[in-house]
Amino acid sequence: MIHSTDIAKDMQDWLGTRQDTIRDFIKELALMESPSSDPEALSDLLQWLEDRMRALGMYTLRVPGTKSGGYLYARPMEKTPNQPIQLLLGHCDTVWPLRTLEMMPLREKDARLAGPGVYDMKAGIAQIFFALHCLAALDLTPKVLPVVLINSDEEVGSKESTPAIRRLARIADRAYVMEPPLGLEGKLKTTRKGLGRFTLTVYGKAAHAGLDPEKGANAIVEMALLVQQLYALNDFDRGTTVNVGLIEGGISPNTIAPESRVVLDVRVLTAVEGKRVETAIRALRVKAKGVRLEIDGGFGRPPMESTSRNRRLWTMAAKTGRVLGLELEQASAGGGSDGNTASQYTATLDGLGTPGDGAHALHEFIETDRLVERTTLLTLLLMMDPVRHT
Repeated sequence: MIHSTDIAKDMQDWLGTRQDTIRDFIKELALMESPSSDPEALSDLLQWLEDRMRALGMYTLRVPGTKSGGYLYARPMEKTPNQPIQLLLGHCDTVWPLRTLEMMPLREKDARLAGPGVYDMKAGIAQIFFALHCLAALDLTPKVLPVVLINSDEEVGSKESTPAIRRLARIADRAYVMEPPLGLEGKLKTTRKGLGRFTLTVYGKAAHAGLDPEKGANAIVEMALLVQQLYALNDFDRGTTVNVGLIEGGISPNTIAPESRVVLDVRVLTAVEGKRVETAIRALRVKAKGVRLEIDGGFGRPPMESTSRNRRLWTMAAKTGRVLGLELEQASAGGGSDGNTASQYTATLDGLGTPGDGAHALHEFIETDRLVERTTLLTLLLMMDPVRHT
């Protein structure tokens, strides 16, 4: 464990003189709009990041995507044999479409930088870069090798990058996820809900609603009965939510509906609860004659639970924060991230980005006077001893 206040002060001093540089780095990233749906824009941004990682003397590897812009892998050029690794995870894609800057331009006021993607999570990417830059400038070599993976499909489920995250997490001593923290207090995320997406489709039989309704089988009526059963699966005391977020069906008012479809969003705090809910969903049955039910989907992101290794990493991080005079707080998040995946294989701490607010919202911003604080915290965390050896 790093306890040296001298090292912490050196980091603070070095980063403190570069606060404007860090802010400008974030601004440059934000000006490169990078929606999840635009592989070309994402590829250009990853190339920009790769060039800067190489300038730090990092070994880099760009892996192209099929539907995404792929991902960037980077690590220090020099490493010792059998050296443990620590994984730094970030994403460069945003929920904002191209030309969002035209109606939501970057703006600075009262120590806040606002604009699309600055909070979720281009500030976190900048922190990774400047933490590594700081270590190199101060000639500090972590015992645990920092390995970076920045993907471009996190906002749409990380389908293409998840295999790489799994491979690295399996061999990592720990994982730091640079998603934004919770609230202006900057709480770190030590648990996250698992996220499931299910599609239920009921197939009935069309008929004329006035001439021969008895010859039809109404899919909408049967789906309405299923929706009530689905909502009964909600258990707020357990943190379980089952939301019918989309429903559609039918052809016209004078036709017995031959088809109806719903899409569910399911969130749970534990894998056990996820199994209970999924089992109940798949056990649903239709009762009307001539009606058929299909169920597709599942849990794309398992819960990030409060495991013993996650608690151990949090305790180490909280002690490290005190070296900087920070009394860190922990919290649980309802949304998922790549931390959900990493947590299945290694000790994981999420929400290490810069405090702010407005993820996926028009008022998205970061507090620029917290950039040095949070980047110094990350830099010091990189110097910690291996989690598995404590």
